[in-house]
Amino acid sequence: MRNEFFTSIALAGLAILPGVSVAGEIPQSIRDAGKLTLAINATFPPMEYVDPETNTFKGLDIDLVDAVAERLKLKVERTDGLFNQLIPALTTGRTDFILSGMIDNEERRESMDFVNYMKAGAQFYVLTDSEYKEPIELCGKAVGTIRSASYLGILERWSADNCVAAGLAPIEIIGSESSPDVRLQLRQGRVVAGVQGGESIPFTSKQEGGAYRLIGDPLITAYYGAAFRKEDSAFRDAIADVIEELMADGTYKAIFEKWELTSHALPHVMINSEPRK
Repeated sequence: MRNEFFTSIALAGLAILPGVSVAGEIPQSIRDAGKLTLAINATFPPMEYVDPETNTFKGLDIDLVDAVAERLKLKVERTDGLFNQLIPALTTGRTDFILSGMIDNEERRESMDFVNYMKAGAQFYVLTDSEYKEPIELCGKAVGTIRSASYLGILERWSADNCVAAGLAPIEIIGSESSPDVRLQLRQGRVVAGVQGGESIPFTSKQEGGAYRLIGDPLITAYYGAAFRKEDSAFRDAIADVIEELMADGTYKAIFEKWELTSHALPHVMINSEPRK
């Protein structure tokens, strides 16, 4: 199911709470449909994943969007697919917006706008019993990451700045389709380390019997963002307003506490990695 882009799972919305002031900014087509239609990549716990026991979506991003939909008296219909299909789904109108573990970066901002809701940081991880203790030891070694995510460019720059600049061999970067693919290559010994959001590794390691540990500091400081088409600025701002309401009344805090990610919470939403004006 994870790799079939239009395998849909509909989640019921909850009753609207009073005080929502942004309904007029939601596109008429969404109000008429009574639902948010979203494409996600449910392979990135604890942000979004498929619970194998219930075959339902779970994660911080899932809870946050459900809370937004609750305020807008909308249902949520999600389709699970590859990460590299999320942006095409947005540009062709198959998803209303993207909120699925996507980092806001300069390249993506050329075609999209972001509502930032969480701090993120790419980081190296290895098997728990690995001999590697420091990132510099990975120079000249095979390291895996998702080829369609921003981690690949981050890893290339880190290798140039820390390995090549020191006269060491560059990291051999092995691109994969998804985080589970990278972890599989790591367990099979095809790579010695991986790079992904450090906030996801403790949860994933716990799920997989303590298999992984982080090494070194985050390679960057960045922000996750809900991505919108450039022409949908009013819709973008409406969703930003709702998330601000969730921050103000404690709902946002409770979601981050549930997923043990309070250190990654923001005091206010931002737009394109900058404070709102």
